Amino acid sequence: MTKHPLTCTRRIEFDAAHRVMEHESKCKHLHGHRYAVEATFAASKLDKLGRVVDFGVIKNVLGKWIDDNWDHTTILFDKDKALGKVIADKTGQKIFYLPANPTAEKMAEYLLHEICPKLFKRHAIACTHIRLYETPNCYAEASF
Repeated sequence: MTKHPLTCTRRIEFDAAHRVMEHESKCKHLHGHRYAVEATFAASKLDKLGRVVDFGVIKNVLGKWIDDNWDHTTILFDKDKALGKVIADKTGQKIFYLPANPTAEKMAEYLLHEICPKLFKRHAIACTHIRLYETPNCYAEASF
């Protein structure tokens, strides 16, 4: 889908742990965040009610994926499976392996390029922008 002027954005919040492998400071240790995702969707025309998409659709589709995969999960780089195995074996904690170090930038990019296109394939909309807050005052963005 090409760039369109008609957009809407939904915010979805979740809690998760992660660690950034080889980080030069304390983020190399396992820790948690209250993340917030702002997902922006575009359409070439509005629906019959005058919307890009009902905000509830974004919540039900993307929110469900986040709830099923990232909420109250430990998000690790897929090269960090030794730690993931220990955590899962000792605590029963669910682990989500990202194909990159789970920085806010890489998580935003993953949602934009991998997850949203699959989830919204049958809808006449496209996710064009993800803003992922790792803390209330720090975020990363990925855009088309």
